[in-house]
Amino acid sequence: MPIKTLKNFLDEHRVRYVTIRHSPAYTAQEVAASAHIPGQELAKTVILKIDRNLAMAVLPASEHVELGVLRAAIGADLVELATEGEFAERFPDCEPGAMPPFGNLYGMRVYVAKDLTKDDVIAFNAGTHTELIQLAFEDFARLVQPDVINFAAETVQ
Repeated sequence: MPIKTLKNFLDEHRVRYVTIRHSPAYTAQEVAASAHIPGQELAKTVILKIDRNLAMAVLPASEHVELGVLRAAIGADLVELATEGEFAERFPDCEPGAMPPFGNLYGMRVYVAKDLTKDDVIAFNAGTHTELIQLAFEDFARLVQPDVINFAAETVQ
């Protein structure tokens, strides 16, 4: 069960969290609607290749990664979206597209959009398309120690 690794990690660090079950949903906006969570509070995980290394970008579900802005901010030569084939085996305990934003559990650097830091509480996929974990952003930041950068922009629908 994918959520077990994450729950064990949170329990070991004495973090308070809530598990939210919802009907199957695959896009960040569908998950937010299904779980009745504002898109701003739902953190989505996007896997990137940064100078050939895999990394996570974590941002509000209602926003998208500005690749050029992130590239410039971190001084990388190349930042691009990774394909599922490039990262799937890094997440053997997760359903495709449902990776939690804990790059530290998967040997990946994590970049968090500055907008996400405005929320006291965030929710995110817990390795499946039917479960979320909700916890204090402060606890997430303490455990993951992400780089906070202003790299996200509102997605126009």
